[in-house]
Amino acid sequence: MRTYASKGDIVTDALRDLIARGELEPGALLRQRELAQRFEVSPTPVREALRRLESEGLVSYDVHRGSRVATIDLEEQEENFRILAALEALASSLAAAKVTDRDLDEIRHLEQNFAECSDGDTALKHANRDFHFRIYDCARSPLLLSLMRVLWRAFPNGPQYWRPHEESVEQHHQLVAALAARDADAAAEITRHHVLGSIDWMRTLSGTDGT
Repeated sequence: MRTYASKGDIVTDALRDLIARGELEPGALLRQRELAQRFEVSPTPVREALRRLESEGLVSYDVHRGSRVATIDLEEQEENFRILAALEALASSLAAAKVTDRDLDEIRHLEQNFAECSDGDTALKHANRDFHFRIYDCARSPLLLSLMRVLWRAFPNGPQYWRPHEESVEQHHQLVAALAARDADAAAEITRHHVLGSIDWMRTLSGTDGT
């Protein structure tokens, strides 16, 4: 059965995707009339979409300046990474106890898809998401999966954005090995290290590492 999507839903998804792909850069002004023309809708769905994206932290609103694509707040991102590390470690731990051989075959396939991407590849972000969410699926927890979807929206470019691709590939391989061994503790620890490592890279690349 097809799920109904309102015009507001469609515009929200489209804008979220444009922000995630970097086509709408941080600080870009979001004019309601221009967006309504772009998506061939009335201003009402656009206003609805902007309100939703503001609640997700992707759009900021100022009464004098209007709506803009939100800029990256590094302190807020660090907090988001810490929350992600806790929840993703839990998901990996649960997945290790419930993963099937069929699940592992699919996870390995997605791991390979990610590994074959190169830095700057437009498919990289989506390949990373597919890999991690397939593991979340194995936790067999609809609530946890829903929370992860909400949390990932706090990373418009994906949580792997700051980390070198080669490092992610190696850590993904370690995680799959832990899942295959059904080692819940190892899967959780590898995942926690994987996510928190992005904080150090973010500080270094943004020049806030104290050096």
